[in-house]
Amino acid sequence: MTRDWYAWHDQYTDPASPLSRRLAEVRTRIGAALGAARPGPLRAVSLCAGQGRDLIPVLATHPRGGDVTARLVELDPRNVEVARAAVARAGLPGVEVVPGDAARTDAYAGLVPADLVLVCGVFGNITEADIRATVGHCASLCATGGTVFWTRHRGAPDLVPAICDWFAEEGFAPVAVSSPADGVGVGVHRFLGTPRPLPSGVTMFEFTGRPTDEVDR
Repeated sequence: MTRDWYAWHDQYTDPASPLSRRLAEVRTRIGAALGAARPGPLRAVSLCAGQGRDLIPVLATHPRGGDVTARLVELDPRNVEVARAAVARAGLPGVEVVPGDAARTDAYAGLVPADLVLVCGVFGNITEADIRATVGHCASLCATGGTVFWTRHRGAPDLVPAICDWFAEEGFAPVAVSSPADGVGVGVHRFLGTPRPLPSGVTMFEFTGRPTDEVDR
């Protein structure tokens, strides 16, 4: 990694920053998806989860939060510890934070297909080819009727329209996609297809080390 992903979270301290505004939008969308989710137990996975600031606070306060079994996968051990502390404070026994490479399919074995799949802070740090491949893997990570949350900046090159097309090709329908005028890139898609088996031992993507925007992760 060429960036300090622990220090990167300091941008959240500025409520006017694009990152904070993006986080608020993601949380709102997660809450809405939980409110509309089917009754009963739910599953969630978060790729490159960082400190879990998108998912953990929503589960802590949402009426459906206790129904969710979740796995957050994060490589930086400092972020893992912060996320685990947040889970403990929130009293969420169904949420685990796993240290490891979030790009590896094996990290999600036993918990997919999931009802909530978070791919936030990924698409701005990987190649276009890897974005396309990861969208394809979302059809294995996501349960029928489940929701994928993803982020990607709207600066040049604006790949958001292409990403939406790729999701459509994999059987997803758009729920919400922010516009360039919003200043943040948040996408939400619902899976209408039948989940494919998740292959083992596959690397879905690789961080390039050259993020194209300060909000990417």
